[in-house]
Amino acid sequence: MRTRFAPSPTGSMHIGNLRTAFYAYALAKHNNGDFILRIEDTDKKRETEGGIDEIKSLLTIFGLKWDEYYVQSERLDLYKKAAERLVKEGHAFYCECEAKNAKEEGFSTSLRDECRDKGLTSGAIKLKVPDNELVKFTDFVLKNEILWHTPIVFDATLLKSDGFPTYHLAVVVDDHNMKITHVLRGHDWLPSTPIHLLVYKFLGYEVPEIGHLTDILDPEGGKLSKRKGSTSVDGLLKEGYLSEALFNFVILAGWAPKNNKELFTLEEFVKEFDPSGFQKSNPIFNREKLDWFNGQYIRKLSIDSLLEKLKLDKTVKNKAIVKLLQDRIEKLSDFNSLAKFFFDRPKIDTKLFGEKYKEHLKKAIEGIKSNRDLMEVVKENDFKTGDFFMSLRIAVTGMKFTPPINESIEILGKEETIVRLKSLI
Repeated sequence: MRTRFAPSPTGSMHIGNLRTAFYAYALAKHNNGDFILRIEDTDKKRETEGGIDEIKSLLTIFGLKWDEYYVQSERLDLYKKAAERLVKEGHAFYCECEAKNAKEEGFSTSLRDECRDKGLTSGAIKLKVPDNELVKFTDFVLKNEILWHTPIVFDATLLKSDGFPTYHLAVVVDDHNMKITHVLRGHDWLPSTPIHLLVYKFLGYEVPEIGHLTDILDPEGGKLSKRKGSTSVDGLLKEGYLSEALFNFVILAGWAPKNNKELFTLEEFVKEFDPSGFQKSNPIFNREKLDWFNGQYIRKLSIDSLLEKLKLDKTVKNKAIVKLLQDRIEKLSDFNSLAKFFFDRPKIDTKLFGEKYKEHLKKAIEGIKSNRDLMEVVKENDFKTGDFFMSLRIAVTGMKFTPPINESIEILGKEETIVRLKSLI
């Protein structure tokens, strides 16, 4: 079995792309097969600088090792020969029409190109779709036979006039040349499948097993978009999500294990992977579930490992802070907002305090100086427990919602705590 992951370096990798990579990798490795990385870089106008390196880097972060590596722009002769063969055998034609901007000029209403019977000898090469034929295949993910009548299939461009192939030609030539046995791709490629099936047929290539995956949906409806919050892999990692959490969240957005297990290593996923677990309904990008996964993996980390991920020195103070907050953060970026007061004296908004805050703080100073249990101070002065500790919490941290205040004071130390309280009296 041979599968491939074929991203385009035209922007940050989306979690839907990453999910395809995980599934293709697991499908191949579960069957002791090969996983191929193919960079589809034929759209040079949209290519992002450093895009190829980012793709490689992200796959490496998640432990995906490819057995073979190809770059489409280094294989242009293959596509040219295939396209010219299709013309020679009457299955494609040259077109010299000027490309239109569909957004500005509107989409063409004709599926048949006006150049198809002109006998031109130069220009772009387009597929000559036959009339009144049936094109079909069985989707191994959807487990359905899907068919099209060719009158609804358009004469797609295969090779542009600049010598670069379109996806429709390159994907067929490459999958055949690389002996790909199983193709997994996004559901949005399904309408293009009849074009690809015709190219396979005309070139005399065997069609691989093809499966189309579900779309990950936005909670507000519609297909997930980078414009609706960060759903790029790099963006989520920078936001403070661990690779292990993203991995588990992504693989379970469209695939279900038989035993309802939720936490996998890559090795466990490969071992238990079964294509029959692919789901038919579109999953929703559930940020709360992703936070839950991330929290689970943060709790599993050793203090030293968490310090490394937070890029903190392994001092006694830092270890105490991380130990206090480890069960309270859902992503690494939460740490900065929760722990900031340990490193910098906060600016206090006195409007947050209740009426008796100065009295609370004076008595708190006396108790802290003499190392007394602060609950005794509360009882002696007949303070309301919640009000007293809220005054203390705001004075020390600048916030109403913080880690446990007694443990926080212990980490800050008696001297620093008293300085903060005195400054507000």
